[in-house]
This record gives sequence, C-alpha cells and structure tokens, in this order.
Amino acid sequence: MKPVLLIDFGSTYTKVTAVDVEEEKLLGTAASFTTIFTDINEGLNDAVRKLEEKTGKLDFSERYACSSAAGGLKMISSGLVPELTAEAAKMASLGAGAKVIKVYSFKLTEDDADEIRAAKPDIMLLVGGTDGGNSDCILHNAGVIAGIEDPFPVIIAGNRSAARECERILSPTHKAYICENVMPKFDQLNILPTQKQIRDIFLERIITAKGLSKASDLISGIVNPTPAAVMRGIKLLAEGTGDEPGIGELLAVDVGGATTDVYTVCDGRPTKGNTVFKGLPEPYEKRTVEGDIGMRYSIKGIVLASGIEKISELSGIPADRCEEMIEHLAGHTDEVPTSDEWERLDYALASMAIDTAVDRHAGHITEAYTLMGLSFIQHGKDLSNIHRIIVTGGSLIHTRRTDEIAAHALYCARSPYSLRPVRADILVDRSYIIAAMGLLSEHYPKAALRIMKKELEHLGTVISPDLGSQREDKGFIPDAGPGQCHGF
Repeated sequence: MKPVLLIDFGSTYTKVTAVDVEEEKLLGTAASFTTIFTDINEGLNDAVRKLEEKTGKLDFSERYACSSAAGGLKMISSGLVPELTAEAAKMASLGAGAKVIKVYSFKLTEDDADEIRAAKPDIMLLVGGTDGGNSDCILHNAGVIAGIEDPFPVIIAGNRSAARECERILSPTHKAYICENVMPKFDQLNILPTQKQIRDIFLERIITAKGLSKASDLISGIVNPTPAAVMRGIKLLAEGTGDEPGIGELLAVDVGGATTDVYTVCDGRPTKGNTVFKGLPEPYEKRTVEGDIGMRYSIKGIVLASGIEKISELSGIPADRCEEMIEHLAGHTDEVPTSDEWERLDYALASMAIDTAVDRHAGHITEAYTLMGLSFIQHGKDLSNIHRIIVTGGSLIHTRRTDEIAAHALYCARSPYSLRPVRADILVDRSYIIAAMGLLSEHYPKAALRIMKKELEHLGTVISPDLGSQREDKGFIPDAGPGQCHGF
C-alpha cells in the first residue's frame, strides 16, 4: 500500500481524500471546517482525524493540496473591446482557476479605479490592442491602476509595443509581469502564457496572503487553485493518458452555494455545413463561473434568471410559498432540506441553476439570410454532440433525483437556439474526488484516471424531452442517437 493524501482548502470546508496509488483505489474522504483565520492546520488535522476514523491510521507517503479558501483567487481584467481583448482576458483568467469579479472594457475611469480599490483583487490582468495596434487604451489604464494604492500584482498581456512602457508606469506602486499578448492578432487567442503566469503568482504571493504557508510543512508539493485542479481532473477523464483511454469529450457542472461552475473539454466548432462561426475561437478546455447562480448565497439569482413561476412549476409548490421559502434560505445559508417540501424546492432550484449555467456556457445559433438561402451563425461552443455529463455539488449528490436535475443541462425548448447536448450519459461525483484526482494526476495520472472511472457513479442516459420539430426542420439539430457508455 502507498497512501497519498489530497487536500482541498475551501472557504467553508477543508476536504481530504486518501488514495492508494499502488492498488489505484479510493481509501476514503472526510471534511472539516476550514480554520484559515486562526491556524489552517487545525481544520486540516481535524479532517484527517475524521478520515482515519474510517480508514484506520495511514502513513501518507505524499500530500498535495489545492485551495479556494478566503474567496479563492480573485481577479479583475481590463481590456479594450468587450467582445475581443476583454473577452480574451476573461477566458485566460477563468481557465487558470481564477474567480473573475469584474471585467472592464475601454478606458478606465476614476469610478472604475474606486471600484477596483474597494474590490481588493489578488491579481489585475491588463490587456488591450493587438500587437502593433492601439496603445492609447492600455497605457491610459496602466496609469489609472498605478494610482490605486493597494499593491496587487498586475499582469500585462496586451499590445507588445506598449508592454515595457506599461511596466514603467506601474513599477512605482505595483509589481508588474509582462506576458505575451492574449490576442496578438484579430481573432487569434494566446492565453496559455498568461494562465501560467497567473498560477506562478498564486504560488509566489497568494499562498502567503491566504495563510496557506502555515501548512506548507505538511504538503509535499505546491498548492494549486482548486478550479485549476478540477479542470485538470476533467481533462484527464476526457482524454486519458498515453496507455489508458479517457471517456471522450464531456461537460461537467458543479452547483455550489454561491456559484455554479461549468467545464467543457471539447472542440465545439460548428458541426453542420450551413453554419459559420463568428467571434473569438473557443478554448478546447473551457471554464465559466456563474457568480449570481448558487443554491444559497446566490439563491435569488436563480429566481431572477428562471422566474418564480418556473420554480413553482418544477417544485409543485405555490409561487407565494416558494418566495417565502427562498427568502428564508437566503438568510439561513447553512440549512439543508428537512422535509419533502424543502427537497422539492431544492430540486427546482438546482435544476434551474444547471439550466441557466449551461445555457450561458454553451454556444448559440442565430439565423442569417444570404444569397444561398437560410444559413446559421454560431457564437460560442457547439455542445450538441457531447454525450457525457458529470455533475457534482451538495444539491446533486444528496438527492435521489440527480439524473432528473442533470437532465436540465440538455436542450431546452425555452432556448431553442442554444447548442446544448441533446442526449447524454449522466455521471455523478458523489465523493467530491475530481479536484483531488486533478492534483493526483500531476504525479500519478493513470491511477487518478482509473480511480475516477471506478468511483464516478453512472446514472444512465437521459434525452432532452424538448426536442421539437422546429429545430429539426431548420436543419441544425444534431443526431440524437444512442450515447456512448464506457462501462461506469
């Protein structure tokens, strides 16, 4: 036996996972309240104690950790054009595991500076202009940021012709890092160098700022942002290793109390001959975070997005009673369902959280009439041919209706031009192991992949109930043939 401990320092809970990398199996999981504002080791040691009550005493050969504690890695991005460089900056930040709390476009104002000062970001990403293009905006914004007293680090990843001047402007008040332009040419993305720099700064500065250095003597390797670990685990599950196949392109959704995170590992390009793509190219590995959609802290965002009538319809609870219950949960964020009525409300809320978050993540089709007749323009990723959906989050793992909730990730007649999956195998991560397997994959990828294949529970195949003749007649509905089950 060779036990390895994987640790996730969350804002509320510190979660631990023990695996045996020799036998490639899960030994156990446990959690305890995070104690980051006193001594982070207290919560960690308590979680390990609870774990060993289940597994017996374990002599861990290695320990690896990730963290979203104290709000995670908060980032603010500033670009030029909203749908171009500002969007590229957002993609780079989210893909690196950051929580993007604000994205600015064009020139920053004094009011913007006040907002940034109040937000206290961990990192600022400054972009704007293609290489050799507009320099005025990024230079202006560097000057505004330089006037903000809070010494957060700034990554400069815009027009290379202005990068050194931006660094000189920022140097008196902020540590600046120059990266390659996130969009060196129109419609060309280059986000990997910036993502690496974000991770490096996280290691240099954020671990100390979040108090994680107190646990450094207990950890074998470096600490990663939790979303980055999740993305790594999902990518491994989809693609596999050199000698162990993955399960193919997939969509994953994590419904939390404050946010709903959506991940895809897929090509996402148009699949129909009469469709053309418009906008920035989509990353193969994509993450989006819906900060207004969550089961408790952001519960009212679900209602705003879907409407109280839909919540009432799904739950079978009168609308006025739904509003009363939702108001109660907004003020009591630690409550879990204790009766059939509360379970039905949570079912409706979780269903609409997934519906909204996946709809925002997926691409959309618009109609265009040309000399050749009706054509379609695609914005964002085409997920219609994805046949595997992974779900997790308290509202999905502690219910008997997980597959019903997950089905709301599929095509919906209320959004007929959304390129969501139409049929998929549903798998649930009931033990919250994907982040842990993402950590483990850096050192034991085959073991991490095989453990996920064993532990993810396969709930069967679901088909969208809303497949209508309108989409079929217009010629862009994907084949809703059998999904591909990989033996889960």
